[in-house]
Amino acid sequence: MGGYQDANYYRGSWCCRLILFVIWLPTFLHVTAQESHADHRRTTSLVELAKEPTSGDSGLFDPIEISPSVIPKVPFPTESVPPMYPIPYVPTRYEPVLTGKCPVNFSRPEISNILDKAAFDCFGPLASLVGNVVCCPQFSSLIHIFQGFFGMKSNNLVLSNAVADHCFSDIVSILASRGANNTIPTLCSIKSSNLTGGSCPVKNDSTFERTVNTSKLVEACRTVDPLKECCRPVCRPAIMDAALQISGRQMMINNDNMAGEMNHTDYLNDCKGVVYSYLSKQLSSEVANKAFRILSACKVNKGTLFN
Repeated sequence: MGGYQDANYYRGSWCCRLILFVIWLPTFLHVTAQESHADHRRTTSLVELAKEPTSGDSGLFDPIEISPSVIPKVPFPTESVPPMYPIPYVPTRYEPVLTGKCPVNFSRPEISNILDKAAFDCFGPLASLVGNVVCCPQFSSLIHIFQGFFGMKSNNLVLSNAVADHCFSDIVSILASRGANNTIPTLCSIKSSNLTGGSCPVKNDSTFERTVNTSKLVEACRTVDPLKECCRPVCRPAIMDAALQISGRQMMINNDNMAGEMNHTDYLNDCKGVVYSYLSKQLSSEVANKAFRILSACKVNKGTLFN
């Protein structure tokens, strides 16, 4: 009897365990499936995040499309745009009407690039606002470089009065056609006579080189330091010394013979223009322009414009 009861007990126990197992199994499978699905979603998300965006993807990875009309157009990509200029700087350009009487090829890079710089610095609406600081120094440098460029294949350092009038007119017309203010001559007090050497007695290379220590002059102005030149000038005194020598005033100063020469500023400035012309023939247009701009900046900072 006792063995029979034990057999029934174990049989009943196994039945209860089987029932519990059947009840528990679906729950286990459901939980396992959820965890597996979650792991799969997590892995998929990580893979998707790690994938590089394709051309067909949309959203933050889409390429940004910018209309060409809003891209600033700067004539000199290697140069930074002055902060006072509006962006984009897109001057209206047109074909200038020239006199046809100036024997210079304005399309040559050495002169065309300087014309572009002057047009940029003398941009129409802002020329009067930044005249003495930006526009006039560059326009003055352009005149000096053009004067030297004109006489590059000759012995001359200046232009004749008639040719100077035609060339000066063409320069102003070209600048205006490239977006510059057409009142630059009045704004900067520069005239065609600045190309002629005025009253300076020396107007050609041979006489200039007999009168001035040209190697010393060129060496002093070949590399102009923008900081040192304003405090301990090297090029500016060399230009002044050469101007005094070719004007003939150096001998008068040494002899203390100043009678009848009370106002000699214009006379001396004419000779400084000739010195600039000589330097423009000896230096590249880029080097000369940089030197002339630094000299102008030093003078502007002291309250006067260096002609």
